[in-house]
Amino acid sequence: MAHLAHYREAHPMPFVITHWINLVAMVLLIFTGFYIHYPFFWGFESMARGLHVFFGFVLFINCICRLIMAFIVKSSPTGGTRKQVTDYKTWLPQKDNLHQGPQWIKYYLFFKKDHPLSAKLGVPQKISYLFIPVLIILMFYTGLALWVPTSEIPFFAAGTSLVGGIMSMRIIHYFMMFVFICFMFIHIYLANVEGIAPTLLMFFHKEHGGLVYDPDIHNIIGEDDMGHGKQHFSYLPLQLI
Repeated sequence: MAHLAHYREAHPMPFVITHWINLVAMVLLIFTGFYIHYPFFWGFESMARGLHVFFGFVLFINCICRLIMAFIVKSSPTGGTRKQVTDYKTWLPQKDNLHQGPQWIKYYLFFKKDHPLSAKLGVPQKISYLFIPVLIILMFYTGLALWVPTSEIPFFAAGTSLVGGIMSMRIIHYFMMFVFICFMFIHIYLANVEGIAPTLLMFFHKEHGGLVYDPDIHNIIGEDDMGHGKQHFSYLPLQLI
């Protein structure tokens, strides 16, 4: 099936930067987390703990910055258009894809050959991305509850007591790392199930041609091949369904 064009307006440069920070921070947190739990070579223990704490703060601060940007920075609500809205609106159910959840789930589970043309984020992606900031904040909290300099602060000590002690908090923190790992694989799959064009756009700001969509009339109006031929726009009998 034809796909919507991938334009830079869907992922402005501030989001490219925060995405790179998330990638680096998550990879290093997972690596150092495994190492702290089970040192598989010697001489790195102190640095691993230092890097783990540092990138824990980096990931948390980056998450807060990204949430703030969602209410300030504008982005395209869907592929195939350069028109923009305040970014938080693209995270919420939209008129075009509010009803598409079951169709997307069938597509991801290979019960359906083609997915409906949709907004920038499909319904399953919207759900998972709304969950991730909560996960990052909880992960940060459990990490500070385990970190010696902050573990005795009443706010964190109360949480440790609530879950039954430091070992229970450690288990929760370790379990959540596996949740992060699962999310990363799911995210990579959802983003690249049709090809690597979305990843090239998000990390390298590389645009890719495709169908052009008018969000005002909720309809495909043509196709843009990004200068590899003639660009044409004409109303087509094809809608986001």
